Amino acid sequence: MESPNILVVAPDFERSEPDADKECLRLIRAVSPRIKVKDGAALATAELSGDFSRKSELDALLAWADVLFCLVAPPNTMARAPKLKWIQVISAGVDRWRDTDVWNNGVVITGVSGIHATPIGEFVLSLMLMFAKNTPLAFKMMQTRKWRRYEPRTLRGKTVGIVGLGHIGAEVARLSKAFGMKVIATRRSTRQAGSARNVDLLLPQARMKQMLASSDYVALCLPLTQETRHIIGEPEFRAMKPSARIINIGRGQLIDEGALIRALDEKRIAGAGLDVTYIEPLPKKSRLWSFDNVILSPHISGGMESYMMRATEVFCENLRRRLTGKKLINVVDRKRGY
Repeated sequence: MESPNILVVAPDFERSEPDADKECLRLIRAVSPRIKVKDGAALATAELSGDFSRKSELDALLAWADVLFCLVAPPNTMARAPKLKWIQVISAGVDRWRDTDVWNNGVVITGVSGIHATPIGEFVLSLMLMFAKNTPLAFKMMQTRKWRRYEPRTLRGKTVGIVGLGHIGAEVARLSKAFGMKVIATRRSTRQAGSARNVDLLLPQARMKQMLASSDYVALCLPLTQETRHIIGEPEFRAMKPSARIINIGRGQLIDEGALIRALDEKRIAGAGLDVTYIEPLPKKSRLWSFDNVILSPHISGGMESYMMRATEVFCENLRRRLTGKKLINVVDRKRGY
C-alpha cells in the first residue's frame, strides 16, 4: 500500500459532533506525506441514523478509500468500497462486525485492544468497592433522607475470580492485588493449573466452576464469541457462593440473562454489577431495574478522557507499520472472533 487513501468515518464522540476530531485527522496526516485522508464521519453518521439524503457523496468517498477508520461500518461497505483493504476499528470487541458483509471478506480488521485496560480495570474495582461499602444503600438513604448506620465490608482478604486474563483481566488482577485480594483466573490458552503475574491461581477454562465456587467477586473480562456466549448460565450460578457478586464489563450475551434473574430471585448470588446487558439500551420493562442488589451502568466502563486520541495513536502506529511492511498489531482473528 504505497499511497493509501484513508477515510475517517468515526465522529468526534467527545464533543458530540458528527465530524471527525480535527486533532485526530492531523495526527493521521502527520504519519506520512504519502497518505491521503478525508473526513466522511458526518455522512456516515447521518446514514446510521437513517438519513440517506447524501448517500451519493458517501458512495464516492467509499469508492476512493483503501482504509477505513471507524467504530461501525456504513451499510453495504464492501459493495460501495471495492478498493478497501483494511479497516481500523476504534473498539476492542468486534462482535458487531460478524453480521456485516465485511466479516466474510478478505479485508484486514484491526482493533485497539489494550487501551481499555486502565478505565475498565478501575471500573471493575469501583463496582467491587461499591458492593463492599454498600454504596447503593447510602445513595438510597440520601434520596429518602433516612439516617441508618450499617456495617461496610473490606476487599482485603476476599477472592476475585477473573474470567479471561487478557489486557483487562490482567489489570483487574493488578489492582485487586493492591487491595490485598486473592486472585484466581481462567484463560482460554491455559492447559494446566499454575500461576501468573498478580494471579495466585491460573486455571484452564474447563475448571471455571472451581474458580466460581471460591470467589467472592466474579469479573467477566472476555470478548463475545461463539464459545463465550452464555458462558455464565444456570450451572455456573449454582456453582457460585450465595455471598458472591458477578460483574460483567464484556458483553451482555456472556450471561444467560434469564438465569441471572432467577439466581437473583432465589438469592443464589448476592448481586450483580452490569455495565452491559443483553439488550442495549436496557428495556424499561426489564426486571434488572428492580433489584436493590444490582448496579447498572450504560456500557461506559471503557470510556475515558481523550479516548479518540488513544485510538488514533494505535491507528497511527499501524499506519507506520503498514507503510514500512511490518506486521500490524491487534489484527482480528476471525476464527477466534477477536
